[in-house]
Amino acid sequence: MTATILVADDDAAIRTVLNQALSRAGYDVRITSNAATLWRWISAGEGDLVVTDVVMPDENAFDLLPRIKKARPELPVLVMSAQNTFMTAIKASEKGAYDYLPKPFDLTELIAIIGRALSEPKKRPARLDDDMQDGMPLVGRSAAMQEIYRVLARLMQTDLTLMITGESGTGKELVAKALHDYGKRRNGPFVAINMAAIPRDLIESELFGHEKGAFTGAQTRSTGRFEQAEGGTLFLDEIGDMPMDAQTRLLRVLQQGEYTTVGGRTPIRTDVRIVAATNKDLKQSINQGLFREDLYYRLNVVPLRLPPLRDRAEDIPDLVRHFIQQGEKEGLDSKRFDHEALEVMKAYPWPGNVRELENVVRRLMALYPQDVIAREIVEQELRSDVADSPISKIGMPTGTMTISQAVEENMRTYFASFGDALPPSGLYDRVLTEMEYPLILAALTATRGNQIKAADLLGLNRNTLRKKIRELGVSVYRSSRSA
Repeated sequence: MTATILVADDDAAIRTVLNQALSRAGYDVRITSNAATLWRWISAGEGDLVVTDVVMPDENAFDLLPRIKKARPELPVLVMSAQNTFMTAIKASEKGAYDYLPKPFDLTELIAIIGRALSEPKKRPARLDDDMQDGMPLVGRSAAMQEIYRVLARLMQTDLTLMITGESGTGKELVAKALHDYGKRRNGPFVAINMAAIPRDLIESELFGHEKGAFTGAQTRSTGRFEQAEGGTLFLDEIGDMPMDAQTRLLRVLQQGEYTTVGGRTPIRTDVRIVAATNKDLKQSINQGLFREDLYYRLNVVPLRLPPLRDRAEDIPDLVRHFIQQGEKEGLDSKRFDHEALEVMKAYPWPGNVRELENVVRRLMALYPQDVIAREIVEQELRSDVADSPISKIGMPTGTMTISQAVEENMRTYFASFGDALPPSGLYDRVLTEMEYPLILAALTATRGNQIKAADLLGLNRNTLRKKIRELGVSVYRSSRSA
């Protein structure tokens, strides 16, 4: 029997596209431009799945969703929205939507989700309290952030272990905190521990606690982070810096669900959700014998990579506004950044990522009396910072320099910025990653968005190029001119 899809969207073009695509996929399709008609169909028992926009002329889909779930809890509802924020994705999940798709959406993905929903209908948990809607823990509407929002929304009501990877300053702890605050363990504690900030010989005691007299200086019994996080979430930051002995004990906890304190003998049952994070390549650490492969797979149940800020530069205006609002709440004078200033900030590589951007915005708010921050001020402030990025995207040497000479010059400057010390490990992969993005972007720009020509220009298979475009978050602009 052919399934019937109910489509509600006030955009006529989207209705037409969905009608044609879903009909070609073999579904019966009924389309409407308003929520009232959609509700009439649903309440009459019609339709096997709903595809609806959030904002419609007569009613918001989020207001309609609870009525749909009450009347027909088995009916999958796929929500679409151009308001591509973290809270939109979370709200869709809380209100009982089967899935959420940001606009513009991919038709192939949409049809795949519909097929999955019809073959394996999922029961959604009860929605969270409305007072959980306040605040915006994660900011950005870029394609890279949209995927993060969708993954987080799906994980909220689970206890699956999450491994967050990304450069320093990309907001790994913010993501872990959002997952806790909007998940089913939100009434429990959120406990964070940074492995790189604790002496190696004390990490086991910090994690699992110790008994009185367990070692020199242990005057009293001390609770560990596992005990402190009971019933909640334990965030293990910089997990790649955990010593091997502690890794072995952590693996045992994940396998058996219990641990013993340092110097203790009685096993203690534990009920915590583990979220781990690292800015290291753990597979490389495994090859070097520095990280246990079995622990890696225990932690890497759901991998989530946070993109560096330079790969989602379109989010910078939203982030700047967010940090200004935070600064105002803390007593800093209100500021506005003009368009050219924001363009400079979007072009800057932000080696310190979102953390660096926040610091710059706060510094500008505190030190400059002007109500409007202009381009010149931003350029002066960014020039005063010591570049922490191996490949600088502004102030790049030009003229007759070859690519090799330009890279050599940048590397010389980069190493010099550390004085007598050395840069963090993993430099080879960081350099190649930073060069890959502008290389692919330049090829796509030169070919006016023609991926076939760009793949040929780069000497890549087209599927490989498409995968890299998706992974790196490269914006593809297609020219209306013939290519």
